[in-house]
Amino acid sequence: MTSSMNTAELRGFRETQRLAYDCAEAIAARLVPGVTEREAARMQRDWLRERGVRDWFHLPFAWFGDRTAFTGFRVPLDFFPTARRLEPGMPFILDLAPVRGGYTADVGYAGCLGANPLHDRLLSDLAAHRELILREVRERRPLREIYEDVERLMVRQGYVNRHRAYPFGVIAHKVDRLRERRWSPRLFGFGTQALKGLASDALRGHREGWSPLWSPHRRSDHPPHPGLWAVEPHLGFRGTGVKFEELLVVTDSRDHEESAFWLDDDLPHVRRRQEERTAV
Repeated sequence: MTSSMNTAELRGFRETQRLAYDCAEAIAARLVPGVTEREAARMQRDWLRERGVRDWFHLPFAWFGDRTAFTGFRVPLDFFPTARRLEPGMPFILDLAPVRGGYTADVGYAGCLGANPLHDRLLSDLAAHRELILREVRERRPLREIYEDVERLMVRQGYVNRHRAYPFGVIAHKVDRLRERRWSPRLFGFGTQALKGLASDALRGHREGWSPLWSPHRRSDHPPHPGLWAVEPHLGFRGTGVKFEELLVVTDSRDHEESAFWLDDDLPHVRRRQEERTAV
């Protein structure tokens, strides 16, 4: 384990992450033609609030159609849900980050309303990025180099890196345990507790030579720092985008497998990959 996290704490993060993915799957199953992004986001909020969520790293997002590839996104407000309506065969992404019991999750779920062979292909190719990231984090490669390797793999696959469109171009950010509150104020859809925690990590990281934002920039030119990272490789092709987002645990262990591992291997995109391998 990391020097600051025990098994019980990891269990708390895992339970919140599973709750978030349960929400994504439940809402994805309820999506029908005509539902708007705003309605899908509200459905996620309501589902989680009914299960005790009162705080957020960020409120739920929903992106439909070419917005899954961030087509035309220019400013931060473009990320927020719109009146775009879902249509048959259209891809969608649900992105939600609840906090429960002080434990944060930040997950991304890519789906499609009906059959879409291109979407299936992108999801299959996305799995290689999960494997690459874990392997290179265990090798203690600088985060900036891993970012570049992920981008090179996307280019070889024929896709475009869409996490470049996120603020600061991040592929991941650090996640910490927060003080439990019944309600926390928000700023532009983000919980102020979470933002304060990220700012605190940024200040400490600046002094120590690391950054809580995993980006293509010089400040990420350092080995993986111990802790929990919400990782979200996001690839796009001609108006279709897919991604996953889940927690990666980085430790200070010298054991290869214990030095880094995905918090949970029983997630929708992981099960999908396992089913594909079994079918072959």
